[in-house]
Amino acid sequence: MEEKPLDFGCLSYISDHTGFYGTIKNSPADFVVTEIDVTGQLVTSVYKEENEDLQTLSIGEQTFKKPKLCPSPAEAESKETLDGAVRNICESVVEKDVFEDQNLPEDETDHYNVLSTLLPLDVQESLTNFACSVRSAFESQVSGREQCELSLGQFPDKNARAILHGAVRQTFPLLLTFTRHMEVLVKPNLDYQELSLLTSEEEADKFFTFLDAKVENSRFTFQPDVCKEHRTSVHHFISKKFGKLVETKSFSQKGTDGLQKMCITVRFRERKGSSGKRQRSEETPDIFTAFTLEKENLETMEAIGYMATSLGVLPSDFSYAGIKDKKAITYQAVVVKKVTPDRLREVEGLLEKKGMKISNVRPTRQHLHLGQLSGNHFTIVVRDVRCHSSDTSEDLEKRVEEAVCNVKKRGFINYYGPQRFGKGQNVQSHNIGLALLKEEMAQAIKLFFTPEEGDDPVNKAKIYFSQTEDIKGTLPLMPIYKVRERMVLRALNRYGMSDEGCVRGWLSIPHSMRIFYIHAYCSKVWNEATSYRIATYGSKVVEGDLVLCDQNVNETTSLNDRVHVVTAAEEEEEAYSIHQVVLPMPGHSIRYPTNQVGQWYKEALASAGLQSCKFWVGTLQLNIPGCYRPVIKYPRNLIYTPIPETDQQNQGEDSEHIASQKTALKLSFQLDSSCYATVCLREMMKCNF
Repeated sequence: MEEKPLDFGCLSYISDHTGFYGTIKNSPADFVVTEIDVTGQLVTSVYKEENEDLQTLSIGEQTFKKPKLCPSPAEAESKETLDGAVRNICESVVEKDVFEDQNLPEDETDHYNVLSTLLPLDVQESLTNFACSVRSAFESQVSGREQCELSLGQFPDKNARAILHGAVRQTFPLLLTFTRHMEVLVKPNLDYQELSLLTSEEEADKFFTFLDAKVENSRFTFQPDVCKEHRTSVHHFISKKFGKLVETKSFSQKGTDGLQKMCITVRFRERKGSSGKRQRSEETPDIFTAFTLEKENLETMEAIGYMATSLGVLPSDFSYAGIKDKKAITYQAVVVKKVTPDRLREVEGLLEKKGMKISNVRPTRQHLHLGQLSGNHFTIVVRDVRCHSSDTSEDLEKRVEEAVCNVKKRGFINYYGPQRFGKGQNVQSHNIGLALLKEEMAQAIKLFFTPEEGDDPVNKAKIYFSQTEDIKGTLPLMPIYKVRERMVLRALNRYGMSDEGCVRGWLSIPHSMRIFYIHAYCSKVWNEATSYRIATYGSKVVEGDLVLCDQNVNETTSLNDRVHVVTAAEEEEEAYSIHQVVLPMPGHSIRYPTNQVGQWYKEALASAGLQSCKFWVGTLQLNIPGCYRPVIKYPRNLIYTPIPETDQQNQGEDSEHIASQKTALKLSFQLDSSCYATVCLREMMKCNF
């Protein structure tokens, strides 16, 4: 079924083949999307249960490969020597007053000495490389697969495990350590990543070192901060994540320039006196259940709304790695909080009535994060395949082969697809995102409830709201499965349509959805910038372009340090190819090209009223650092198969049905995460959808 093309940037092509015409998504079964987790496994595969003897460990929707760290015969023979060294370290640590200066952490060399004594050399190297890859993944949104856990080996001695935990966390604050069956493992510290986006990597390092040391009466002070909204966000983050352990306070401090500036200080809370009850050493762990969601003809958020209603939980209790197409059959990993596997299975019948099925239901230990996948596998049927009307050639088979081969060889321009911007014809997601960036909250609310064509229940509710602004009257009209809309309406009903009320309305929906609208706007800017780049310079890499380099990357290398500006000499030498070129998504922590494309960004943002935008919406707790996206991407394992199909044509009341032969095309391929199949097909077929 053909739909009117949406406005998501003036798009170009990278190849010059003729292409062909066809229709996609005639039915959901013609467009099947299966998520690929970070290990490269389809989420429809059967996941193994957690078991001490298995070489894979099921965490969330993923099955992480654990490195085999089996000791060599020489290492096995030296076990007694290693155990003796452990005992010596335990005794020396007990005897030493490690917190002699309570406001300073231990000397870093002590932790390295502990690691070098407890860990074999190859494991030390693996740990260092793991930390480097985690830091790189935290900084980059164009990174590949990441190893999500690393085993440091078995440590039967409890004291040795405790010392190792502390040494790893003090040496690598961006890592978390945990024990499973006497085995010490490390994984990325996602709280560290979130704080490093609010402050800096250096401050995040120091804060988590301070936090892990747990030195009584010690304090940690962040750098002076003149932005009140930003300080509020830091306060909120620390309170939400570590509020039971520490407390924060802002105070004025005279800077080196003699001016008074506000700083945030963190200190450990005082321990409450004994009440006769034994204090719990750990909080009761949250319940998480992972499963594979199959949905048909449903938006991801709509499906989550149905599930939340059926289970009696909030939509924010669900986490997922990516948003999938509506008019399709999709399979994706989902994790729900506060719901047991048995409880989830109880609502299977209700979900099937709404076009959803669940499988691979299993307990897990953590939620998912957006982008926590390596890509998607697509199986697509293109129907009514024929030559373009402007193409005089009759050789359709040759046209298809030429198009497929060109996309395999030259790739496609990595545009954000129409799913990124919503299906609305009157208002799309990027319109709302621009209003939020300009902090026009009331305007953003009006755009959010702008009606489209049609008389479905959702549209009727939006029409009533736009005509009357009767919030209380709109609520019963809005269908119960439209969870986002209803949550905003409830907040508006309580706080009104004032600026504060509109802010409260936006804060009522999950952070991931608030920032989605801003990302939609930034994506549209990226699409338009990429079209300008291709139109201006073509496939040639020119002076001032940005390329992403992975050479000489270590744990202290920031993303901007990995982005290189092409020089005139490098352009002359043709040192880089177009697939290495990246363009920035707008944000406060990126650099722009130094050629005409950089000037285009400046003018485009200014024309939208964002010339002074800091890409930080403090009232909505939205931080937009920006990222870099490759201009060109390539499909993997691209296979195509022509499929003959018969079309029955009625030639008149008295005539017999005449069967005409048509051609369909079945395509199978994989794309990296954040790449769009419709964009790949557009390059192949040279037509819009």
